[in-house]
Amino acid sequence: MLGTVNNNKVKEAFLLHFSLREMILCALFVALVTAGTFIRIPVGTDVYTLQFLFTLLAGLLLGPRLGAAAVATYVLLGLIGVPVFASGGGPGYILQPTFGYLIGFILQAWYCGAASRKLEKRTFGRLLAVNGVGMAIVYVIGISYFYFVSNYVIDAPIAVWPVIFYCGILQVVPDFLLCVAAAGLAVRLEHAGVWVEEHKEALI
Repeated sequence: MLGTVNNNKVKEAFLLHFSLREMILCALFVALVTAGTFIRIPVGTDVYTLQFLFTLLAGLLLGPRLGAAAVATYVLLGLIGVPVFASGGGPGYILQPTFGYLIGFILQAWYCGAASRKLEKRTFGRLLAVNGVGMAIVYVIGISYFYFVSNYVIDAPIAVWPVIFYCGILQVVPDFLLCVAAAGLAVRLEHAGVWVEEHKEALI
């Protein structure tokens, strides 16, 4: 009897209890993040994607629980072999120096969802500030992972400052523009009713 009670408590603690609407929205954003990965925008000699835009929107529109779940589902699909990543998929992708950005996207989606729901009034400027912190989270995790894997896993040594320059400084302007776009879209979509509210206890 005690074992049954404990099992039920464990299930209640870990089940996300998604509604049908939430599951549909989650699946939609998994598809959008995947599509954004392959939408390539050439700017000079560089090519940028819309992946970051959709991970930002996942957090803002779906909230911390569902937004992080959507991005985590996308990452999980890639790790089990579905070719949703820029260079394919499979468990070996963990050894790619850029995998840290995917981890960062999950935490960024959670943060953006949680922070935006603590705002008394969600304005463009406030959501842009939330996105800015989310971008910083992605950069810290992504750059750190890139440096560690390059130097200690795949034996492709690179100094700290070149990593910061190429993976951070050169990406700030285009990524900030995506933060601007995500904030603007989120304001409009909230007014249109595309916004998942969560109970306060779910944000902890």
